[in-house]
Amino acid sequence: MSGLGELDRPETPTGPETPTGPEAPGARGSARSEQAPSPATTPAPAPETAADRKPATPRRGAADPVKALMHRHQQLCARAVDPLEIAAGLEAHGITDRTAARFRHRDVFSLAEEMYARVSRDGDAPPPEAPAASRARADWALLTLLPGTLCAAAVAAVHLTHGRSRLFAAAAGTLAVALAIRAALHRGPLSRPDRTVPGRSTTRTSWLVAYALLGNGLLDGAIAGGPDSLPTGTADGPWPLTTAPVLALALACAPAAWTAHLFTARARRKLAASRGLEDFAAAVRPLLLGTFALFLGALAALQTLCAAVLDEPAAHAETLTLGALLFLARLLTTHGFAYAPAVVLTATATLQAAALAAVFTSRLPGCGFLATPVETLVTTWGAGSVPALACGTAALALLVHATRKLTRASAHAPPEPSR
Repeated sequence: MSGLGELDRPETPTGPETPTGPEAPGARGSARSEQAPSPATTPAPAPETAADRKPATPRRGAADPVKALMHRHQQLCARAVDPLEIAAGLEAHGITDRTAARFRHRDVFSLAEEMYARVSRDGDAPPPEAPAASRARADWALLTLLPGTLCAAAVAAVHLTHGRSRLFAAAAGTLAVALAIRAALHRGPLSRPDRTVPGRSTTRTSWLVAYALLGNGLLDGAIAGGPDSLPTGTADGPWPLTTAPVLALALACAPAAWTAHLFTARARRKLAASRGLEDFAAAVRPLLLGTFALFLGALAALQTLCAAVLDEPAAHAETLTLGALLFLARLLTTHGFAYAPAVVLTATATLQAAALAAVFTSRLPGCGFLATPVETLVTTWGAGSVPALACGTAALALLVHATRKLTRASAHAPPEPSR
């Protein structure tokens, strides 16, 4: 139970132990019966006064187990602004409703309410700090609109320029969109718990987005024996670009932030209305699935619009699977679960790179069999089936993981203060 030790098994205080040994009343009685001289020779003993009695030593135990638990989680109690934060923190440390029963409470929420009520009057714990003022929504709302706006401008510049100017426009647009996404992920609902810049997953995410832009054209050209030249920035070149998925994903930063904010706010309300950890999980699970479906609906609408404007195939399968993967990975990361998203994103990027490497490696003597699975997949369902299959499998794995992690009360606890 993560170092709780004996705090999880508080003993019921009992009365003072019965003294034993020669000082005990029964022992004195037996001693007098064994060595009882005649009444004529032994004077009657003097009556025992209250001053002569020694107080019984109290039994050493957890007379106030809740206070001991508060001392163990002193920082949690000190920074909590309501009992719900204490309940989420206790659940994060492994305290369940069954454990709360050992502290004479029906559930974790009842235990947290007593701990919160006793913080201000117990001398062992400092009073809770005042909550910091929340930043206005316009701050992060404008930042989440910035990547889509800059990406639309970059796509327009690439389509309106030629030659070296097109290369400069593509490079400047890529840099501007990358900085805008970095800023959008630094503040608001999509930011990490410690409010730091995006972590190492940025490299994997960049690869996945780059593959959505260039991968299908490169894979088709590689299977056909090419590519014979570098991409020209058009959809009808020897190495065609698919800009509609990338533009849709950039525009989807805004609905991703709003749906993430909606999920966090609604989960917080359900945490306040719940009276048990299992009740809270059962209430948040449909909220998570509904939020996920809402984001996919917004992304599908944006993809349809971008494909119509750019006159490109819709490619809903690969766009929706990639968007679902990135959204779930970011949602888990913002709630403090960054390990699983990093592993899944790495595996997905590796699988896509392996598909391309297999096609090029098959050109070596005796290695033609390496490209057989990829060629069969592309011939049957097209080049977009490779990223759709890879991202779809990864998104499904993260969705199952999210239904386990994001339905816990500890997932909605505030971050620990930095030391």
